[in-house]
Amino acid sequence: MEEDSPEEFLAEFKEKHLGAWGIVQITAGTGLAVYAMWAGVLMPGFRKVPLRLQVPYLPASKKQVRNVMALLSGRHGNLVDLGSGDGRIVLEAHKHGFGPTVGYELNPWLVRLANFHAWRAGHYGKVSYRQEDLWKVDLTECKNVTVFLAPSVLSLLQEKMEAELPDDALVVAGRFPFTEWTPCRIEGDGVDRAWAYTMQAQRLPAGSAVLPVPKELKSPV
Repeated sequence: MEEDSPEEFLAEFKEKHLGAWGIVQITAGTGLAVYAMWAGVLMPGFRKVPLRLQVPYLPASKKQVRNVMALLSGRHGNLVDLGSGDGRIVLEAHKHGFGPTVGYELNPWLVRLANFHAWRAGHYGKVSYRQEDLWKVDLTECKNVTVFLAPSVLSLLQEKMEAELPDDALVVAGRFPFTEWTPCRIEGDGVDRAWAYTMQAQRLPAGSAVLPVPKELKSPV
């Protein structure tokens, strides 16, 4: 028996009339659905990660995505999102002309969700989501990197980035900053804030003169 395509499934759903009993069933199943979301979507990825490196899935808000894109304005080339969740940063970067755009996410259900979002937006196959451990990703050819991760993870990820990323790479962190790095630009306020870091500046010895901010990263007058 052939599986329905996403288009056929959605069309069939739209044609159905739930009725009163259908609404009751949906309401009664809400609690089970919440538990299933936790057990099926969030837990699989957590089981493979040490406790101190676990990052709960919390999708980026529209403001956060907008701030990340503002910090990437003027940039081009490839982009990777480490811990890409439901894939919205990767998808938005593709829409802004970055390519290839790749999201790395350990949780298989979030990878499926990201692919569904890409399909719904008409960009399926144009962006890539990979179920891989971000610690095993080779960053040596990456030009633009985005992260929405917990402080405990960022402090360790910083070492990997300093060792692997090229000098002309730009790192954008959302929600939490790299506390030992100096940002070249900050966008937004509160929980929506994002920070941009040039790798060349982070590798300067202590006391060295700060390099000028690249033209493409300067805020518009």
